[in-house]
Amino acid sequence: MRSLFFKIFVIFWIAQSLIFAISTVLIVRHHFESPDVLFDGLHSSLENDARRAVVAYESGGCAAVDALGAQIQQQIALKDAAGQDLCNAAGLPLPPASADNPTHITSSQTGAEFIWRVPITSSSGKTYFFLLGRPHVERPHSLLEDLVHFASPTLPVAIVVGGLTTFVLVLFFTRPIARLRKAARELAQGNLKARVKEPVSRSRFSSEDEFQALLHDFNHMAERLESLVDAQQLLLRDVSHELRSPLARLSVALELAREDASPEMATQLNRMERESEKLNQLIGQLLTLSSMEAIESADRFVPVSLNQIVAQMIPDAQYEASQRQCSVVFRSENDCTVQGNRHLLYRAIENVLRNAIQYTNPGTEVEICVAAGQDEAGRSVSVVEVSDRGPGIPEAEIDAIFRPFYRVDRARSQETGGFGVGLAIAERAVKLHGGQVSGRNRSGGGAVIRMQFPSAKAAPISTERQPG
Repeated sequence: MRSLFFKIFVIFWIAQSLIFAISTVLIVRHHFESPDVLFDGLHSSLENDARRAVVAYESGGCAAVDALGAQIQQQIALKDAAGQDLCNAAGLPLPPASADNPTHITSSQTGAEFIWRVPITSSSGKTYFFLLGRPHVERPHSLLEDLVHFASPTLPVAIVVGGLTTFVLVLFFTRPIARLRKAARELAQGNLKARVKEPVSRSRFSSEDEFQALLHDFNHMAERLESLVDAQQLLLRDVSHELRSPLARLSVALELAREDASPEMATQLNRMERESEKLNQLIGQLLTLSSMEAIESADRFVPVSLNQIVAQMIPDAQYEASQRQCSVVFRSENDCTVQGNRHLLYRAIENVLRNAIQYTNPGTEVEICVAAGQDEAGRSVSVVEVSDRGPGIPEAEIDAIFRPFYRVDRARSQETGGFGVGLAIAERAVKLHGGQVSGRNRSGGGAVIRMQFPSAKAAPISTERQPG
């Protein structure tokens, strides 16, 4: 398999090489001339000044030579073939001749002054030495000026080329990762049909890279996960439905047996009836959970008042609480309305309330409160909190209580221990409404289950306390 990272490395290396090569050529061609060009231009200028000085000397003497120096704003002098001064007002010394060729132009530095020696022959055949002196002046050094001088236009070209190269590389890396992240987020939110779109036509370059393999493996994992979850839900539904028939026959058999049984058998028959009823309740909860797991969206939700739902269930909840020597208190701070399904919301809140009644200590109150609030993003939410005065929840197990069939061991007893399905049904119903459910321990003992829904409307009302 061709490594994607090796391909990217090669592309990046080639791109950077081209950038540096182009930049170097532009810098050299724009700012520097070749040595031959520089020296040829200097020699031509010196020879031209030397000819003018000789002509001026032969026609007007040293006065004409001094006038020429003032004209070109340089210190110049003229010597004969023996090196004797003819015109040398500036007192320029004669630089030594070249050892290889005495007729070549030479230069020397005396102190802070550069002096050029130019052999020149006049039209009359006489040989002279033309001298030109120029003091060396330090130019003020500015880093910013140097940067601007040498960076323009090469640096902008390098930045544009490098930026385009980096942009292409970033797109090449991030686009498949972004698609994978989006699909993974949808899968985590419960959409088991989430897939990453793979390109229909694959080029020879990208047909076997690691990103394409990762996308393919993710889609395969999602398909396998969806098939396993579907098979589990189907098995749960089928088993639950199949158990309903023998349970119904068992109930009929119990009634027939009760007619023919002696009084001594009544206790055993009653126990069998209670266990059969518990099993029937469990099957009903499993079917409810299975049907809610199959719901993927909430397209037909309507405005529903949470206050009315809670008020409707209070009488039944109060009756059930009285069997355990406790009570239910309903407090409402706002008239909260949400977009939802009334039946699903009723089941969710009822399961949490009944769970609190089962676990609260005798002689205590179970409190249910409806109020408006805001989430972390500042959006309006409607909150339903159910509080009990029971044994509480171990901190390490708070998130686990919403899993199906999970029960806290220390609270698991014949009197209070249910099947561990009610909170799972409530959690699924809340999430179908775009809400969140969480639990925490209450100060002074007990637990608090908080259900939070996006608000459709929340109006303040007078605080009321309804014992049911």
